[in-house]
Amino acid sequence: MRTMSADTLPLDLPDVENHLGFREYALRGLGYVGVWAVLVMLFAMLGYITDTLRGHVWEFNAYLTWSFIQWSTLALLLPVALWLAPHEAIEPPHRGRLLLANFGVSLIFTVTAVMLGAIVTNFVLPNTEMGEQLSEFLSKHAAADFLAYWLLVGVRQAIYFYEERMRRELHASRLTAQLAQSRVQLLKMQLHPHFLFNTLHAAATLAREDAAAAEDMLLRLAELLRTYLVDERQEISLREELELIDLYLGIQRVRFKDRLTSRVDVDPELPLYAVPNLILQPIVENAIQHGIGKQLGTDCIEIDCYRIATSLCIDVRNRNSVLAAAPEELFRRGIGLSNTRLRLKELYAEAGHIELSELLPRGVICRIRLPLKQLAADATRRVVRAA
Repeated sequence: MRTMSADTLPLDLPDVENHLGFREYALRGLGYVGVWAVLVMLFAMLGYITDTLRGHVWEFNAYLTWSFIQWSTLALLLPVALWLAPHEAIEPPHRGRLLLANFGVSLIFTVTAVMLGAIVTNFVLPNTEMGEQLSEFLSKHAAADFLAYWLLVGVRQAIYFYEERMRRELHASRLTAQLAQSRVQLLKMQLHPHFLFNTLHAAATLAREDAAAAEDMLLRLAELLRTYLVDERQEISLREELELIDLYLGIQRVRFKDRLTSRVDVDPELPLYAVPNLILQPIVENAIQHGIGKQLGTDCIEIDCYRIATSLCIDVRNRNSVLAAAPEELFRRGIGLSNTRLRLKELYAEAGHIELSELLPRGVICRIRLPLKQLAADATRRVVRAA
């Protein structure tokens, strides 16, 4: 058996996190030093070129030394100054106070940078006079030091306002999503009393004719309502939706006996894809109500589920009804149809739609189109366990 020595043991998770944190800080530190090194070289070259054009030039090392002293001083002082400065955004109602506080810090920073630059210069070039260096830094570099501080303050403010805008946009999008979710939930709950009233009315009518059949209908209704009231998900799997609609069709078959049959055809790849909860019940209810609910003879409720490109398509048809008005008029008048259209719009925007049309020689078909969408992982596991 292969053994593992202490040297080959993997790091504990806290050690790995500490290692990654140190590495990140090291990279940031190298980046910071790199930026200032570029500035040192850039301003050294700028000074050299300027004096060359004027006809009085020193050796390049002298320009490099002066530039290093100036910018290394700023590199050391700026993080400390920004840490000491107010961290609040410069905006009302405290804009004046914050500007004044930053102005004071910028003056202290400028004076400190001038003095530190003169001290470092006197240390690097010991033959120079301290007073002369102070005068030199005050006349040539004080303004640049002052502006450098305010430049970084401006950058920090820009970052703050950008992050604040992103935070507000995220907050607004969450509020919009919550509002849409609330509207969808309201639309879904509107169907419960509508469906319950119609089914109880049918059971009461049947009770006078066949008590056993009415009892069977109420038992099925209780099982169906238990699912409706407990499950708060807006989307469920197509398999679950078809199981619910089978319960509903069972209630209606008890009511209409041999006059009503049903057929369901599902593409084998679709059962685990997402559909809105309770999307089929009002459509099937309309097909029955306006079919054998008002017409003589028999009828068959047919449900076909198939895929076209990236859309999940569900067709619900019956063979014993006609459209009593234009489709758009029916969508305006019918609770189930209008509710279903609104739910599809809230959930899928333009990607979800519903339409009605007549069949020849007789019948009506309702076509529902949804985006092909995988059910969330936790919901999928729930479906698999229940299957």
